[in-house]
Amino acid sequence: MGTVVAAPTAGRTRRVNIPAYLRIAAFVAVIAALYITVISDLAVEWWTVDASSYGMLVPPVALFIAYQRRNVTLACPARRDSRGLWLVAFACLTFLLGSLAAEFFLSRVSFVLLLAGLTWTFWGAQRFQTLLFPFVLLATMVPLPAIVFTAIAAPLQLFASALATNIAQALGVSIYRDGNIIYLANTSLGVAEACSGLNSLSSLAVASLLLGFLENASWKGRVLLFVLSIPLAILVNVIRVTGTAVLADHQPAFAVGFYHTFSGWLIFVVGFGMLWLLAKLIFRLSRAYA
Repeated sequence: MGTVVAAPTAGRTRRVNIPAYLRIAAFVAVIAALYITVISDLAVEWWTVDASSYGMLVPPVALFIAYQRRNVTLACPARRDSRGLWLVAFACLTFLLGSLAAEFFLSRVSFVLLLAGLTWTFWGAQRFQTLLFPFVLLATMVPLPAIVFTAIAAPLQLFASALATNIAQALGVSIYRDGNIIYLANTSLGVAEACSGLNSLSSLAVASLLLGFLENASWKGRVLLFVLSIPLAILVNVIRVTGTAVLADHQPAFAVGFYHTFSGWLIFVVGFGMLWLLAKLIFRLSRAYA
């Protein structure tokens, strides 16, 4: 008897096995196509807007921290977790809302949410938890929405100009204020948005997160340092405006020229030094009373 060979069913289809690297490449290509405009616009803002320039340093620092903790991350088993798809879906919804409303903040922050969601989905919750801080740090690279920035900047301008005027008057300078304009005997100074303290506030807030992580501080110490970085940034900016006003009373050209440019960097260094000392004190006390 001959061997009977079953004929293939007409409706049956062969499964095509696509190599893993091709699937990954296609996935990355789709994400790149969606976010290339968003990321390029963000990079341009980092380069051209002083208040957002700190964002250029955030991605390299976040990647370096993730690389330094690679042994901790890889020590956890890689298990797919479908719960991460909820975060992926939320990221897609955030991107869609940002695109429809032309809100850059939502579109930009959705990229970080998407990366976090994909990590959670394909690597599991344990590995995702080890990378949680780099993702939080990466989210800080996105500048505040314009409406929030404007709402915060205006009161800070008035506060900085009012307090600087009072301090300068106490130092014997003939000065008075009208809104955010400071009038001296020989010149007048306008406290613009760039002098409101938001530049220092964003930078010092990110620095406080880094110090808390590097010092392996408790979550209470980290939160306290982050909160205190806000009045500290305002304080160092008031010092800068006061110094400009006092110097402008004697040397107006020097005050609005070289000193105004150089003092921005100098005040940030001073502010970071004060933040570092404050962090040492807070973390030491938090460990002592833990």
